[in-house]
Amino acid sequence: MAKLSIDDLDLKGKHVLMRVDFNVPLTPDLKVADDTRIRAALPSIKKVIDAGGMAILMSHLGRPKGQVKEEMRLRPAAVRLGELLGREVKMAPDCVGPEVEAMVAAMKPGDVLMLENLRFHKAETDNDPEFAKQLAKLGDVYVNDAFGSAHRAHASTEGVTKYFAKCAAGYLMQKELVYLSKVLEAPAKPFVAIMGGAKISDKIELIENFMGRVDSLLVGGGMAYTFLKARGVPVGSSLVESDKVELAAQLLAKAMEKGVELLLPLDHVAAESPEAEGKVRTVDGEAVPEGLMGLDIGPKTIELFRKKILGARTIVWNGPLGMFEKSAFAKGTMEVAKALAEATAKGAITIVGGGDSAAAVAKAGLADKVSHVSTGGGASLEFLSGLKLPGVEALTEA
Repeated sequence: MAKLSIDDLDLKGKHVLMRVDFNVPLTPDLKVADDTRIRAALPSIKKVIDAGGMAILMSHLGRPKGQVKEEMRLRPAAVRLGELLGREVKMAPDCVGPEVEAMVAAMKPGDVLMLENLRFHKAETDNDPEFAKQLAKLGDVYVNDAFGSAHRAHASTEGVTKYFAKCAAGYLMQKELVYLSKVLEAPAKPFVAIMGGAKISDKIELIENFMGRVDSLLVGGGMAYTFLKARGVPVGSSLVESDKVELAAQLLAKAMEKGVELLLPLDHVAAESPEAEGKVRTVDGEAVPEGLMGLDIGPKTIELFRKKILGARTIVWNGPLGMFEKSAFAKGTMEVAKALAEATAKGAITIVGGGDSAAAVAKAGLADKVSHVSTGGGASLEFLSGLKLPGVEALTEA
């Protein structure tokens, strides 16, 4: 998927309207709690200012639903970005309007301006053409470096592109497209996908899209119990999507038909409830006894999954293998993260698909030990599911 790159643009003296993803968590006293997304955008921002351009950054924060919410202002992100760049980042009072246009007109080469939260305007999520036109007035060229928002056809990701001759991908967007496309187009074999998380319903398209591509599909997390139930295995009081048991059975049959090895937990770490961390027991065997919930994969499953991961050349991981937020049920997820780091060191391409999986790899301190951690939870899920992302489709072809 070749899209025009920020490297293909003449940036000198240009106002560069750049969509970034600064949807970052804030502390109660409104400071940035985790600056990962801001750091991820630094290469593209530095490219603009080093080339003598002027960076006009736009982002959303939270879900204010068209209303101005003081706790969702982007000033904390602008302050943190200024600290990371070692220069002042000016904060606009809004993202459109005469005041903002005057601030843009006063910019000099190397300046950085942060626009206020796009979603203070309902017109952003409505992809309103007039709002998109107002945003476009602020720039000479457009760069999208917000892969995490590329699955939304919003004014700042899709609508705005209609008013520019050249719309390019920033470095972060490029990196996402290169790694994720590699998985879909030409994965080195054996190709292993690890699926976790609570529900099958969140990953139906992803599982189906991977069916003809992967050699092995390792399933853990809450979704594993719907699959086990579909095989007639007792699952105790584990999380099951009753209305998806038939679908799980169909997916199991499809895996067999396609020659895909679909592996489910051989044993479990279980308790009466997620709160009963003091009464945890390891259940040997696939079946979970009545009155117990499976909340993590057990030691035999960890060993099986680890062996498959270390024998693979391409690995994609999406979703935790247990309730990893609680230490009693985190081991499976942490061990998979470690196995991924080991596989990477051995030369495998390893991709962690955003959201909880990215949080787990960060928690294990191994984010820099895998090939790529996607910044786009929903976007990476949709892209890997074979769906088209409006924010990517709208960029100029290379």
